[in-house]
Amino acid sequence: MTTKAQAPDPARLAADLKAGQRAALARAITLVESKKAEHRHLAHLLIQELLPLTGRALRVGITGVPGVGKSTTIDTLGSNLTSAGHKVAVLAVDPSSTRTGGSILGDKTRMARLAVDPGAFIRPSPSAGTLGGVAAKTRETMLLCEAAGYDVILVETVGIGQSETTVADMVDFFLVLMLPGAGDELQGIKKGVLEIADMIAVNKAEGEGANRARSAAADYRAALHILAPRSPTWTPPVITVSGLANEGLDHLWEQVRVYRDRMQASGEWQERRSRQQVAWMWDMLQQRMMEALRSNARTADRLKSLETEVREGRTAVSLAVDELAGLMGLKE
Repeated sequence: MTTKAQAPDPARLAADLKAGQRAALARAITLVESKKAEHRHLAHLLIQELLPLTGRALRVGITGVPGVGKSTTIDTLGSNLTSAGHKVAVLAVDPSSTRTGGSILGDKTRMARLAVDPGAFIRPSPSAGTLGGVAAKTRETMLLCEAAGYDVILVETVGIGQSETTVADMVDFFLVLMLPGAGDELQGIKKGVLEIADMIAVNKAEGEGANRARSAAADYRAALHILAPRSPTWTPPVITVSGLANEGLDHLWEQVRVYRDRMQASGEWQERRSRQQVAWMWDMLQQRMMEALRSNARTADRLKSLETEVREGRTAVSLAVDELAGLMGLKE
């Protein structure tokens, strides 16, 4: 006869996490990732208990096309930071997991040094759900890591597309890694990515790639000149680095610190974080409303039939939305 697993005690879990127990951090993250209603309530209590300990970390988002060397760069940069006394958490936002049911970051051998570093913590994104759901859990995981004493949080976008904007909206600093030999690649850069970048780093600038990296950096600087910077306080720099050879990463991190100091002095740092909190609230509300729509007995069956009618062109989208809104008790 199996016994029902005992529900986690938020107060005890919070105490263990504050004491620096890695196992407690892992359990806390598992709790916030749970889809069970009772676990969701406990997770909210846990986050509320830990809230005074959050917000102290430097949150850095890192993106780049496949093959640019994100994992190698994060592994080397993170190791540099732990050697300097920082505690580093590496998280991922992976929209591809909604299709495959798994996370690319599941294999921690991609960051071999950090995976065994006692000063580091690596956590892949949840293995299912919408990008919005994955992002929500990543935000909560950031808070848990901060409460556990991690003062640097690196958020990697494993997928492409919307995940870049999603990550930029939850971090303090957004780093875009680029490949050397810009040329044709420059044409493929999405304007939106450049508009949200706080820095561009051309990676693989070691050996024979050094000259190509410098040339690419010049091209990227020219591209940035035609765009208005997000902040009057900061013009995104373009630098060259080598994650493999550990070259330029100290300069990269110094630029992140300069950015933080300038933005804090201007008041933009806190303004950006406050704006992100409100945006997170609305994202969660929208997600909760969609969950209610799909689980509500009054709407679930009709939702399926309306989808079919809209797909086959028998019902206008506006009429379908009006009907569903009415079933939910929402009126114009």
